Amino acid sequence: MNYQAFTNETLLMMHHGARGALAVDDELAKLGEPLRFKVRGTLNWTMHVAELETEMVRRSMVFDGIDWSSATSAHASQPQETNALVDGPTRLSARIAAVIRIRSIRVAPR
Repeated sequence: MNYQAFTNETLLMMHHGARGALAVDDELAKLGEPLRFKVRGTLNWTMHVAELETEMVRRSMVFDGIDWSSATSAHASQPQETNALVDGPTRLSARIAAVIRIRSIRVAPR
């Protein structure tokens, strides 16, 4: 993919999308559910993120790199949802939102 053709904001959106897909897979794995995106196990995902982050670094953009290590201990401190009245998809969405924690990101002007 020609990452040079994209704006900084577009690169950030693609990066957040990859981070979100990874978070969904990690949370589903913790719940013992089938993975939706198979980010860690698909070479094209890892290549996409590597090339995306390379372009972001080249542009001196500030971002949190994606950690490809196992997520079992990475989010162990996340609070567990204890409300039994919350359905599975809502609980999963809340856990994913807590994992992603999209921060304000400074982007260097082009």
